[in-house]
Amino acid sequence: MLAIQQRLTKSFFVLLSLPATAMGFALSVQISALSWILTTKYGLDIHDVGLVWAAGPIAGILGQVVIGVISDGVWFWGGRRRPFILVGGVLAALMLLALPSIDVISAAMGAEGILGVAIAVALTLDLAINVSFNPTRSVIADVTPEGVARTKGYTWMQTISGTFGVLAYAIGAIWGNVALIYLGAGLVLLFSIIPPFFIEEPKELAGNGGGTAERKASAGEMLRAIRPLWGFLAYAVYGMTVRLSGIEVGGYWVEGLCLAATVALMAEALFASDAGLSKEAAGALGFRKVLAAHSFTWVGVQTMFIYMFAFVQFRMPGVGDDEMGRVVSISFLVLNAVGALVPVLLLEPITERIGRVRTHWGSLALMAAAYVGILFFGSSPMAIYVLMAVAGIGWGAIVSLPFAIMSQKIDQGRMGMYMGLFNLSVVLPQLVASLGVGEAVSRTADKGLIFIICAATLAVSALAWTFVKDEAGGATSQAAGGAH
Repeated sequence: MLAIQQRLTKSFFVLLSLPATAMGFALSVQISALSWILTTKYGLDIHDVGLVWAAGPIAGILGQVVIGVISDGVWFWGGRRRPFILVGGVLAALMLLALPSIDVISAAMGAEGILGVAIAVALTLDLAINVSFNPTRSVIADVTPEGVARTKGYTWMQTISGTFGVLAYAIGAIWGNVALIYLGAGLVLLFSIIPPFFIEEPKELAGNGGGTAERKASAGEMLRAIRPLWGFLAYAVYGMTVRLSGIEVGGYWVEGLCLAATVALMAEALFASDAGLSKEAAGALGFRKVLAAHSFTWVGVQTMFIYMFAFVQFRMPGVGDDEMGRVVSISFLVLNAVGALVPVLLLEPITERIGRVRTHWGSLALMAAAYVGILFFGSSPMAIYVLMAVAGIGWGAIVSLPFAIMSQKIDQGRMGMYMGLFNLSVVLPQLVASLGVGEAVSRTADKGLIFIICAATLAVSALAWTFVKDEAGGATSQAAGGAH
């Protein structure tokens, strides 16, 4: 074991962050370039772009849960998480290289259109990212004690990853998205295949109750664990079936039923009390509360990422395709620049004073307010950039604090499984954004609807987080939690 790992120095937190940075960079390239390249180079319509993006959440559902469960109980190539990081990193780099050549691949395969090939490439890219993303996050929990060190692990992860995310959007804004794609492939390969060999993983994972990773979870147990997400899951199955089969369904009664079920299940989890429950039952309830609170966040975030280009086109009709892509890239650059700086410089010190949960819901409320500002004042590039900087505070919280909060509530010996289940609170809402929101945006002339949805869902999420118990509320309790 390296001395920096034994002492948990800042240099070790940087090293520990690099595999997650590789996957984050791949995701940043995808966010910056995928919608742009599909609309400008390949001429896909908005609803087709949404369908391509739907491939990612599907990959997340399959990849993160399955890989999480498997990685908890295996050991080869000198690690539990290491093998999946290596394989996913190589595959992600290859799929990034395929993005500018979707038309060439389609022609070589003799396909009549490129939509199917675009979905296949996007699905493989997202599957590769998700194969690695769960292990890159789980390994942080594996090698850090609960409490302050755990929070530092995830805030440093976001700071390093976010800094490189800023680099991604800067390259896209200055040299264009094609240059970004090729540089991204090289960086993803480098950061995913070298650092894992310098991180020593524990061969045994002790659970909260003294168990180990050998304890297996049934499909029924996992399904019960994600009860607050059942409405999202039902809509995902329905939406993909209808979209791919071409079935025409009159009205929106299915959507209404799924929304009602989601609200009811979310309220059930949030209002439930853990008084009198065993430690294990209380932890399971706490995990469900986190899922319920976190899910609506990603409806708003994914809606922004996918349809920002449509909002810019609507509010600034005079800009060309290249300029539109530049405005979107700079917007995401600003968002990620702030999101990279605030976890360590702002959020971590605040969490030590008021706790992680309060810090998180306050950041989400600020992000919702920024979305409202974009809705009313986002008619010029500069106004959008300023408001995206404000939203970046919430973004920095979203991609760092929930991991630390969630990891305190579950069996440490099954971190990979729970990290995969937690990811469903990201990918299932993303499917709602890709399918349901895509249809609504496509049919509505006023693309301001995009940020109405963004602001409303972030506000709901901020309110929901106020019902989540902070296991390490302030500086004193976090320090106590650090003794592991």
